[in-house]
Amino acid sequence: MANPTIISCAVTGNITSPSQTPYLPIKPEQIADACLDAVRAGAAIVHIHVRYPDGRPSMELAHYREVVERLRAAEEDVIINLTTGPGGRFIPSEDDPSVAAPGTTLMPPVRRVEHIAALRPEICSLDFNTMYSGSSVVINTPRNLAVMADIIRDSGVLPELEVFDTGDIQLANHFIQEGRLDAPALFQIVLGVRYGAIATPETLLYMKSLLPVGSHWAAFGVGRWEFPMLAQAWLLGGHVRVGLEDNIYLEKGVLAESNTVLVRKAVRILKELGGTVATPGEAREILGLKRQVPKAG
Repeated sequence: MANPTIISCAVTGNITSPSQTPYLPIKPEQIADACLDAVRAGAAIVHIHVRYPDGRPSMELAHYREVVERLRAAEEDVIINLTTGPGGRFIPSEDDPSVAAPGTTLMPPVRRVEHIAALRPEICSLDFNTMYSGSSVVINTPRNLAVMADIIRDSGVLPELEVFDTGDIQLANHFIQEGRLDAPALFQIVLGVRYGAIATPETLLYMKSLLPVGSHWAAFGVGRWEFPMLAQAWLLGGHVRVGLEDNIYLEKGVLAESNTVLVRKAVRILKELGGTVATPGEAREILGLKRQVPKAG
């Protein structure tokens, strides 16, 4: 019998804005509540970004800490997955492309994972993409990724390797081959980002074929591709992800009023396809996770 399917819920992200949807959780309390509601609906993992009160993306340790402490104090069992994506964007000035324009967030790699070392979630994302995204260039150099990967490993955290195209998988595979990342690794295949891998069954099948044998993997589609790619990932034996970070619509023209309704739809689709949904405990067993114990002080 096949393993149950793990649902991750990405509750807020750093690209989706309050101007796009009034249902986006912003404050730490709102983000934590959205995570817990998603878990009650069937998610085993919650993927977390944080924000300032006005909705702008934040990297403040205090914001992460409040969300994590609220989740760890809750009755619900939940696997916490913190992002390390912010801090890697560059916007070139029009007059001199070598000079950063306003909106650039590039910072040293150690700064991008300080909340991982401090809070020690069970999982954190590690983005392997260098690509044009939105209005900026995402830059994740092999050197910076190596620094981040070492700190993540030293913190006892499982990195979720986010890959946006086939070259990203080649780089991740190289890290695994040289022993910088442990095997079996956990991959998250991202589909439908403009100028990244397109959201088609053929693309997902090909990207899956490049993963090391025995890898754990999940996939998700952005925007209107969220649920078609959810079904495709399940058909290929992968885990899945939904959430307002990736898609703000429950169906065409209908805003999702919460992350919860997206998770409920994911559960329904998986069950109607004949699948089962993993509990947090089952997800830990599948991924070989151990509960993290927060550092004292």
